[in-house]
Amino acid sequence: MFRATLKSLLARKLRLILSGLAVVLGVMFVSGAFVLTDTLGRSFDAVFADAYEGVDVNVAAKPKVELSEFEGEQVAAPVPASAVERVRGVPGVDEATGIVASDGARLIGSNGKVVASFGPPQLGENWVGESDLVQLREGREPRADNEIVVNAALAKAARVSVGDRVGVLTLQPKQEFTLVGIFGYSGGRDSIGGVNEVMFTTPVSQQLMLGAPDVFTNITITAADGVSAEKLRDDVAAALGTGYEVKTGEQLSADASAGLKEGLSFFNRILLGFAAVALLVGTFLILNTFSIIVAQRTRELALMRAIGAGRRQIIGSVVLEAVAVGLIASVLGLAAGIGVGALLAYLFGNLAGGLTLAGIGVPAAAVIGAFGVGLVITVVAALLPALRASRIPPIAAMQDVATPDRPLTKVTVAGSAVTAIGAALLFLGLGGHAGDNTLATILGGVLFAFIGVTLLTPLISRPVVSLLGALFSWSVPGKLGRLNSGRNPRRTAITAAALMVGIALVTGVTVILDSAKGSIGKLAQDTINAELVIAGAQSGPRPPSFDPSVLEKIKAIPGVTLVDGTYGDMAQVGSERTWVGASSDVAALGPIFEAKATAGDISRLGPDQMLVSSDVAKSRNLTVGSTVPVQLARGEPKTYTVSGIYESAEFLDPVTLPVEATREFTVPQPIMGFIQLSPGTASTDVLPQVEALLADSPEVSVADRDAFIEQQTGQLDGLLTMIQILLALAIVIAVLGIVNTLALSVLERTRELGLLRAIGLRRAQTMRMITVEAVVISVFGALLGIAVGIGLGAAVVEALRDEGITDLVLPWADMGVMLALGAVVGVVAAVLPAIRAARIDVLGAIAHD
Repeated sequence: MFRATLKSLLARKLRLILSGLAVVLGVMFVSGAFVLTDTLGRSFDAVFADAYEGVDVNVAAKPKVELSEFEGEQVAAPVPASAVERVRGVPGVDEATGIVASDGARLIGSNGKVVASFGPPQLGENWVGESDLVQLREGREPRADNEIVVNAALAKAARVSVGDRVGVLTLQPKQEFTLVGIFGYSGGRDSIGGVNEVMFTTPVSQQLMLGAPDVFTNITITAADGVSAEKLRDDVAAALGTGYEVKTGEQLSADASAGLKEGLSFFNRILLGFAAVALLVGTFLILNTFSIIVAQRTRELALMRAIGAGRRQIIGSVVLEAVAVGLIASVLGLAAGIGVGALLAYLFGNLAGGLTLAGIGVPAAAVIGAFGVGLVITVVAALLPALRASRIPPIAAMQDVATPDRPLTKVTVAGSAVTAIGAALLFLGLGGHAGDNTLATILGGVLFAFIGVTLLTPLISRPVVSLLGALFSWSVPGKLGRLNSGRNPRRTAITAAALMVGIALVTGVTVILDSAKGSIGKLAQDTINAELVIAGAQSGPRPPSFDPSVLEKIKAIPGVTLVDGTYGDMAQVGSERTWVGASSDVAALGPIFEAKATAGDISRLGPDQMLVSSDVAKSRNLTVGSTVPVQLARGEPKTYTVSGIYESAEFLDPVTLPVEATREFTVPQPIMGFIQLSPGTASTDVLPQVEALLADSPEVSVADRDAFIEQQTGQLDGLLTMIQILLALAIVIAVLGIVNTLALSVLERTRELGLLRAIGLRRAQTMRMITVEAVVISVFGALLGIAVGIGLGAAVVEALRDEGITDLVLPWADMGVMLALGAVVGVVAAVLPAIRAARIDVLGAIAHD
């Protein structure tokens, strides 16, 4: 039986390879995700090991507001210069150096634009001299207050050289410096981890990066000979007391690397999610392939039963074929995943500014995941066909057996039940009733919904396919193609379902993002009463900002009636971390943002007062007169009194502090500006004047309200494009599924095709017949996917109504493109099977058994 199975497998190499390709692509994503994160993780380990090379112990003050990676940028609390002297007096300390290293030093390049960074920080530091790690390549160290040095990577990106006058943005507006030196790192590196670095003299770096003299971000300590880093750490911690974080260089390196790996794990889960989609589609393909093969081998399997093969042996035969396909697909998928992981790591390294990659490694998780997923998916998909094969009676070997259509009652009942379970899970997840398991509940609901719809598809395939086929019934090949596509509803349903999954996900995501864009745009149009808006596109953890002095100058422009600059930051408000804002003109909240007071006065704000939204007031039981302690990113805690409460709205901050508090924000400059014009004043007259005032603030620009809304919502287009590219893999697998189904169908109908050719069907007509069959199936899958995608997208939009997504927007143009894509997919998928059908030898086909 084993030998017979192997011979059968070798006789069907092509069809099994086609089904195995689906598993290859899914396994590629799984193994590629693990290879990518392992490579980047080891690369970051090496980066931080280099960054803290020569540091035995590091001292930093505990941050005022502790934030996670996803909440925003955590600002280091300042370490007073007196602490450096205390550390130097600790026995075992060979050298202690006060270091300024704070994110937010943005160099303006030779083209007048800020050098952007997509991830790595842009550090402003104090020059402390050369070392084994840091080496000057050109020029000299900074000596005067108006001199700086930059690392070689930043100098290349900005296209500046020694002697140039360059602008730098820090906690303060643009200032001009002379570039007197360019430095690099040991090993010929231009940067460490793609970080852009600008180094000032120590007093200037303290003022520009920390906002105060005689403070540092941390102290680096070198141990004397014979003193261990661990003992020195403990001695320094005892000498400084509480309020400081004292760690060894190894601890600091491990902690910094762990923080970035947390972000990588999120990216890894995204890739694994797309792998799951690919494997779900692949499951349909493999199930269909083995079902067709079993149907074609009815007489062969029956003969095996007749000569003594038991049911278990028949099941084992089919499962053995599945194991062979799964093993080969897993090996190929693992190899492809290693290549894809290496490519993505290379792209990520370049995007991160030249991250030096560690050697490409293959972690155990990649190997286990590849073979586990590849084998399990293939065997599970083949189980139902295997059970069906075991039920073939031996008598079938003695007669010409046609596989009859089975009633659809059971599959319809099962589909209805599974769809109901999926709908219930989606209701619980999207409605917020699943507690901590919300994401798992939603994903489970989507999975059950897809499986349920797939089970229900045979019920609707016959009438819908017949209706679609009517479009091609003007010719004999068209009529035959229509009849062929509807002759086996189960096969048509599974083939179409593979395409349905990919198109449903693309449609659903498009509905959600287009609805979000539409809702945000409408809300902005209705609630922002400003003709001009100052803003910039955020490319890193820090939002773009501009010089606050510009606001007063704008007020002096003829035709301007109101100007408001808005600030924002995360802060500890009472016992919770909350986003807080500030306004340069609190009185503008009403006229510009339609803020409505529910209690107190919201038209003015004293230096010790705060405004809160009605939601915050309700959740924290606050009233006018309540006092709340607030800890900002810098400075000491301060207690504010609630002087007014406004009705919660999308464009109003939950907490508004006085503008004086912004000195202690992470970014102490306005991040947006809103300009209201007098009636009859054209925005085109004022806009050039505002642009001129913003010449020293290159991170932002001014635009009219419509252009601003388009700029803000346009960021969602990039997200949509990325998702569509990743989901295109599912559509590629669906094409393989249609090719496989048609190829097997052509083989199954060899005698039928021979008879058709014998009675006058020409080769071109044969090819047209197969093409019509493919197009009808793929368009049916596209229509099904669009319908399911609209349903899923509408459900999510309804669940997000309280989050401000109130308008359901259907992407008619995109849906039309996807429907056309379905037709194109059918034509492409039909090429090889149609050619094969046209080349069938007529006499041989008639004699085919």
